[in-house]
Amino acid sequence: MNIRLGKNAYGKNAVNLSKIIRHQDYHEFRQISVNVSLQGDFETAHTLGDNSKILATDTQKNTVYILAKEHFTGSIEEFAIYLANFFIAHNPQVSVATVDIEEHLYTQMQFGGKVHPHAYISSGNEKHTTTVVKNINGTKVKSGIKDLLILKTTDSGFVGYIKEPYTSLKETTDRILATQCETEWEYNDANIDYTDSFKDIRETLLKTFAFHKSLSVQQTLYAMGEAVLKAYDKVKEISLIMPNKHHIPFNLEPFGMENKNEIFVATDEPYGYITGTVVRG
Repeated sequence: MNIRLGKNAYGKNAVNLSKIIRHQDYHEFRQISVNVSLQGDFETAHTLGDNSKILATDTQKNTVYILAKEHFTGSIEEFAIYLANFFIAHNPQVSVATVDIEEHLYTQMQFGGKVHPHAYISSGNEKHTTTVVKNINGTKVKSGIKDLLILKTTDSGFVGYIKEPYTSLKETTDRILATQCETEWEYNDANIDYTDSFKDIRETLLKTFAFHKSLSVQQTLYAMGEAVLKAYDKVKEISLIMPNKHHIPFNLEPFGMENKNEIFVATDEPYGYITGTVVRG
């Protein structure tokens, strides 16, 4: 019987790092979580227990913290690229380095119209993400958003779907559309201002969601992706995950009242799970 090692990788996950960047008049606070994954010539570690080509995952963790001191000063994309390049450059046995970063978003507090120089408030569960893959063929950069909870109270309906014996859902032309959106887009150009691009793409996604007259979550998902590709030539493709966050009208009739789309039961489970990728050409 011929047995061999297939695709394999190893690395360090959940390297949680906070940094204060001290400017003259204010402090900038950043909080990220970094995952590192390495692929390469590691067969003998698996088959013989020979660790001579293994960069310890604890060393990978230390590398993230040490390099962050001088090189985590801008976007998470730039830092992820630096980390991936570093692991490749210093480890000839490594053929592919993948770095994932999630950033927890904070904004400076404001009082009386004045921005406080070192007090921050969380932006909730929303996170800015990036995945950088470095190999012999070059560097691939993806950016995205996780846990973006968005909702609109009208301009959303759902009609014309299949009716069969097990169907109980009633058609509606006026409903709450809510989702905890996750999205990721791939850049096709290395010459990117990642910070500004992220802000602009995020705003495009939100604006499209807000003003789109939705006939289904699928239609709105496509409209959001289409708007990004039309506005930004440097985005190759964009994927979205848009699970339904259901708000179901509560029956007030037993209590002698009419529910005019005012009172809802908010429920997390079970939920619809809608995904899609919008590509060029």
